[in-house]
Amino acid sequence: MSRLRIALAAALALSSAGAFAQADISRTNGSITVESGRTAGDVDTVNGGIRIGDDARVGDVETVNGGIALGDRVTAGALETVNGGIRFGEGVSVASLATVNGGIRGGRDARIGGDVETVSGGIFLDRGSEVGDDVSTVNGGIGLVGTRVAGDVETVNGDVTIGADAHVQGGLFVRKPSSNWFPVTINKRRPRIVIGPNAVIDGELTFEREVTLYVHETARTGRITGAEAQPYSGDRPPRD
Repeated sequence: MSRLRIALAAALALSSAGAFAQADISRTNGSITVESGRTAGDVDTVNGGIRIGDDARVGDVETVNGGIALGDRVTAGALETVNGGIRFGEGVSVASLATVNGGIRGGRDARIGGDVETVSGGIFLDRGSEVGDDVSTVNGGIGLVGTRVAGDVETVNGDVTIGADAHVQGGLFVRKPSSNWFPVTINKRRPRIVIGPNAVIDGELTFEREVTLYVHETARTGRITGAEAQPYSGDRPPRD
C-alpha cells in the first residue's frame, strides 16, 4: 500500500476533473461554498472549511485547517485536509480522500478512484461504495459495509470491521507500531477485528501485533497469520 503521508502530497485526479475549464477558487482565510449544480476548477483555502453542494463538479479540493463536506452526486478530484474531517453524501465520484487529523465518513454508492487514508481519524464507507486502491489509518477505526475495495485494508492501532457483504480484493493488515510514526501516539490496547456476514477478503490477513479477531461463519478469507480466528454466527460478534 502507499505510505500514509504526514505532509499531504498531490493525489491522482479524475480524468473528468482535468477537463474542467472553470476558474479556480482560492483563499487564505475563510470558508468556501460551491453552490449546488455549479462547476468550478480547483478549490482551496488555508484556514476554513469547504462545502460543495449537490450535483456540483469541481477539481481538487484542499484545506489545511478545516473540514470538507460534499453533498450528493458530487464529482471531484482529490480531497485533502490536514486538520479536519471529510464527509460526503450519496453517489459521489472523487479521485481520492486523505486527511491527517480527522475522520472520513461517506454515504452510499460512492466511487473513489484511489486511496482513502487518515492518520488520526476513522473511516466509514457505506453500501454500494467502491474504492480503487487502499483504505488505511494509523489511529482510527475502519468500517466498511457492502463496499468493494480493490486494494488492501491496513491499520496500526484501529479497530476494523469488514462488515456485511463487503469485499476486499487485497489483504487485511494490522501493522506493528513503529518509532517511524513519532509524534503519533500508539495505544497498546488490542485492536478488535470483525469480519462480518457474507464478507470476503481475497488476500491474506496478516497481524503483526496482538488483536482480537472474530470471523462470521458465512465470511470467506485468505490465510490468517498472527491471530486465531474466533467464529461467530448471528448479526453481531461477541463482546470482548
